[in-house]
Amino acid sequence: MIAFIEGKVAEKNPGELIINAGGVGFSLLCSSTTLAAAPGMGESWRCYTVMNVREDAMELFGFATKQEREMFRRLCMVTGVGAKTALGVLSALPLRDLSVAIVTGDVAALSRAPGIGKKTAQRIVLELKDKVEQQDVAAAPGGAPTPAPAGSAQQEAQAALQALGYTSAEAARAINLVRDQADSTDRLIMLALRQMGSL
Repeated sequence: MIAFIEGKVAEKNPGELIINAGGVGFSLLCSSTTLAAAPGMGESWRCYTVMNVREDAMELFGFATKQEREMFRRLCMVTGVGAKTALGVLSALPLRDLSVAIVTGDVAALSRAPGIGKKTAQRIVLELKDKVEQQDVAAAPGGAPTPAPAGSAQQEAQAALQALGYTSAEAARAINLVRDQADSTDRLIMLALRQMGSL
């Protein structure tokens, strides 16, 4: 198992990064996010990796962060999602947006990724919703939704949404989007439910 490769960037091609480590050029298949994060030619960089061995090929995938690598692994566990498709999803959606789309069940956002139809997007939500939690959204670039102040109408509205069956991540995300539109708990709940398509 190769956990990461550290060396100098030798080439940057569409979907591929070549790292020169100890005189060996490692070809890493990467998302557009990782390619954008990689430094210029000749500069040193550490790239986290996953090796995918098939009957007809051996591929090495590279990631700018451990969080992106973990999301790749999770996506590959979903029925009908292969390594190349998972990489396409990571290229189509920034990591934070992808995490939010999964926890909020945003099938439309997931369907925008190449090779992901509505049914596959629904499977991603179904199979990963319990695995992708608030800490994943917080760990991704952009951070988590701002926590509601203790004892506030926002906090009460968030608790009410959770009582209705929404996860803490879903409730926090919805309240965060509407918090400037109302002051009362009841109004915040109604606006949040509309935001999530439940009203």
